[in-house]
This record gives sequence, C-alpha cells and structure tokens, in this order.
Amino acid sequence: MPPILHKSFTAFQTQFHSRHGHLRDQHVRALAWLLTAPNLFDPLAPRWHGAIAVLNGMADDMDVDAWLRTLDADPAALHALVDARPTARLGRYAEKLLAFYLQLQGRLFATNLQVRAGANATIGEFDYLLHDAGAGGGALIHWEFATKFYLLESQRSAPQAECFVGPNLADTLGAKMSKIMDRQLRLSHHPAAAAYLPLPVSHAQALVKGWLFYRDAAVVLPEAMGVASDHCRGFWRTGDELAADPEYADARYVILPRLQWLAPTQSPLAMTLTPARLQLALAASFASDPAPVLVAVMNASDASPGMVLEASRGFIVPENWRTLAAERITIGVR
Repeated sequence: MPPILHKSFTAFQTQFHSRHGHLRDQHVRALAWLLTAPNLFDPLAPRWHGAIAVLNGMADDMDVDAWLRTLDADPAALHALVDARPTARLGRYAEKLLAFYLQLQGRLFATNLQVRAGANATIGEFDYLLHDAGAGGGALIHWEFATKFYLLESQRSAPQAECFVGPNLADTLGAKMSKIMDRQLRLSHHPAAAAYLPLPVSHAQALVKGWLFYRDAAVVLPEAMGVASDHCRGFWRTGDELAADPEYADARYVILPRLQWLAPTQSPLAMTLTPARLQLALAASFASDPAPVLVAVMNASDASPGMVLEASRGFIVPENWRTLAAERITIGVR
C-alpha cells in the first residue's frame, strides 16, 4: 500500500503552500483554495458538453494573489459575511466565500434564490445567478456550485464514477453529477422559474471543487469519466492500516473539523497529535459516531518557527466502512 506521504498525495499541498503559505486567516485560506485549486472535473471533457464552469481570475493570477494578500491583512468584511447566519454545513460555508468574491467582482446577480410553485412547494434553488458579460447585460448565467469529497472503493480495473462514495455513504460521485446535470442545471426551464428571472438565462454550468481519496496512489482514472487530471488527491485507510505505515511513527497529525476541509491547513506544532494520541482520538470518535475522520499529516518543512504545514490528508475510516461502501456501490450501479 502506498505510504501516506506518497508524491501524488502531497503534490497539491506543496503547490498551495508555495503560493499561499503567507496567508494566515482561516477563511481567506479557504477562499484561496476555492479560487485557485483545480476543478474536480475537466471542463474540456466531451462528456460534460461545455457545462463545467471555470473561475477566472480578477485580471490575472498575480492580481488574485495580491487581492488575497490584502484581504488577509484585513479580513473583517469576509468575517462579517461568514458570521452572519453561521452554518455548520461545508457547502453553505463555501457558497458564502465564493459569493463574497463574485460580489466584489460585480458578477453576482443573486445567490441561493429559491424557486417555488405555491407557498409549500420548493422546485429548486439557483446557487448563483451571474451577469452574462457576453450578452451585454441582457442575460444571466446559472451556476450550480458544489464542494465534494469522495473515496474510491473499487476493485475494478477501470473505476466508474459510482465507485467514488461520500464518507457518510449518502451519495456517490456518479449520482451527484447526474443530479446536477439532469435536474439542477435545468431549473431555469421550469415554468415556475420565470417569475424569479427578470432576464433570460443564457446557459447553465456546474462549478465543482473537491478532493478525491484513494487507497492506491497509482490509480489512473479513465478519461471518459471527465475528472480533471490535476484534481486534489488524498488517501484513505483504516486506523490499523495507518498504524502499519512506516511513516506513521514519525508523523504528527491534525484532525480537520468539517469547515476546515477545503484548504491545506497549518497549525502550531504544539497543537498537533502524536500517533498514539491520534489513535485515542479516532477510537473516541468512532465510539460516538461511525463517520470517517479527515486528518492532515503535518510537516515542518518550509513552515515558520513553531508551525507545521499539511503535507498530505486522508480519511481514516472505521473497520466496517469498506463493507458498507461496497454495498452502497452495488445499489448505485444496479
């Protein structure tokens, strides 16, 4: 089994710290990840028919970096948005961060706009409606936005999208993309949507960011799946499998709360866990909640004194998770 610090599991963290390591504010770092991390899906893949959105920089990459540096020095406006109606849902948190950026760019027309047919019938929700600059202000663009985390559980030589399972087993990558493409992106075509749209929707696209997690670092996904080749990657293991990794004994760890799942983390060394303390924390977590736990493997390289940086990340799953995931996949591919 590939080690937890395999180069394919550490590539994005190295890039992120090189570019954004100076950022200290947690929300600004999360926003930096949203703006500059690779898309989960390849916008040029034939299977998406041009329906994958791409975030463009404010002018160019250097302008984005300068803007983030300024925001990091004074993040009060971003904090005010995040703190207004606080949420424990990662998706809503990410939506707020991205809305902040789009609003400052002057691109945002509306966000989280619900479409109803009568008082008690919600048809759907527009995550973002953006001004379509190409239409001279006479149309809108509909974006569906998602931040997703999936673990590949498959013995197949050519994995399918349905073989990527959410850590809570609630959905699969295939099911999520089918829902977005076949239903959510068609919301503007519903008769009830007309009352909410002062301008026509010129086109609808999905903007999907996230991380995919693997047991085998050598897995190469079929091009037909449409996943971006440079997507953010991590590992997944059981606690016993992690303990068997030769690198485990020398590593330090941070358990990542859900709202810190987006960007690679940084932490004071004193706040990290030794392998023994990590195992105790995992046992306590699984005793109360069987959900997998996302941990960051920390490395002092290139960090400021007393600080360590995330080198790789992975989900640690309960011993029975793999059996349950296989059952979930069987349901999904019937």
